[in-house]
Amino acid sequence: MTSDTLRVAVVGHTNTGKTSLLRTLARDVGFGEVSDSAGTTRHVEGLRLMAEGVAAAELFDTPGMEDAIALLEFIDGLVAPGERVDGPERVARFLARAEAAGRFEQEAKVLRQMLASDAALYVVDARDPVLPKHRDELELLAACARPLLPVLNFVADPAARVEDWRGALARLGLHAVVSFDTVAPPLDGERELFDTLATLIHAHRGRLQALIEARAREAGARREAARRLVAELLVELAARRDRIAGSDDDEAALQAAVVRLRDDVRAREQACVDALLRLYRFRPDDARMAELPLADGRWDDDLFNPETLREMGVRLGTGAAAGAAAGVGVDLMTGGLTLGAAAAIGALAGGLWQTFGHYGERIAARLRGHRELTVDNAILRILALRQRQLLRALEGRGHAALAPIELAKAAPGDDAVRRRWREGRLPDALERARAHPEWVRADADRGRDEAIEAVAQALA
Repeated sequence: MTSDTLRVAVVGHTNTGKTSLLRTLARDVGFGEVSDSAGTTRHVEGLRLMAEGVAAAELFDTPGMEDAIALLEFIDGLVAPGERVDGPERVARFLARAEAAGRFEQEAKVLRQMLASDAALYVVDARDPVLPKHRDELELLAACARPLLPVLNFVADPAARVEDWRGALARLGLHAVVSFDTVAPPLDGERELFDTLATLIHAHRGRLQALIEARAREAGARREAARRLVAELLVELAARRDRIAGSDDDEAALQAAVVRLRDDVRAREQACVDALLRLYRFRPDDARMAELPLADGRWDDDLFNPETLREMGVRLGTGAAAGAAAGVGVDLMTGGLTLGAAAAIGALAGGLWQTFGHYGERIAARLRGHRELTVDNAILRILALRQRQLLRALEGRGHAALAPIELAKAAPGDDAVRRRWREGRLPDALERARAHPEWVRADADRGRDEAIEAVAQALA
């Protein structure tokens, strides 16, 4: 077959992860049905992989082969002694028999799709021992005369028998083998899979190369969008200033404002988490409540609890004003002026305050007895660290995974970035945001976008 769109059958024994592979390649948690029970897929279902709006490949999920040993014996019985019949003809004879709609209905669906495809991916649960039934399956599939690429699934499991399978497949003449864990796929797993497939079907190499390049661009754009979502969170919270009316000793007003700000920060962080899950095409309930830690749609451990800060390696300063123990800085800013000097400025014509912009407004508010509440730097640090960990978890998660998302461990070379966010100087863009309370709004000036871009780069 040499149609423009590559047709690939995804085949294998029952419950090896065929549907899981398609879910992960399609980045669609809703494709097919994935479970731990055997024989979940009972019919052929397809999907298209697009490259720049053009269908590059069609992949077809097939039922599991359940009785290859008996079917191979049956097909052998359809060939008369001394008769020379090639593989496709033997398969065609079987498909014309009543047994193809009865006893061997599941296997018949697989073989029909094989004959209608350009190539096939043979999905193996690498945790299984190599058994005679697997060899018979491969002999049946080889009879269809289509290029066959074995894909070893669940290779990250400690029980995986990767070398056993590679050796067994090599003895059957299958030397091109790909390891692709559908639960925790490697970052370059897709490229290796499609590159290897292209070596088996040269006529479609150009289309597969276009698919590889398109998906690489999509992945890069997705990472950039994710970092921007986190950067928006940080810039908006750095810019936020809640004005508190009342005197300095009005403790009740201060505590009420602290509670409001804490709740708002939690809600804003959760909105960022939800947006990231949507971006990576996961569902809100795909997150592990304890480890992420999300619970009932909210962060489980208290964002403003000093113990949480210590756990993440963030050190609280010792000179914080009231509310610092809760992770919130109280800014009693007077613009660097003494009250007397500020009063003198206030005596000037009211229009002169515009010269100072929002600084002038803040000085005036302070002179009227108002205070400002801000999000402490320690909170910005922990937000950045947690969101970066979530991004790593999303990058390394397959869409077939049934277990909830867990926070990713730090990768080699990532320690320096984490240390910078824990202990180093925060990006200048966040310091600038402190002076621009209008940046909490998405429609603020261009400086907000520039600050978000700078913080996004610092998150990389």
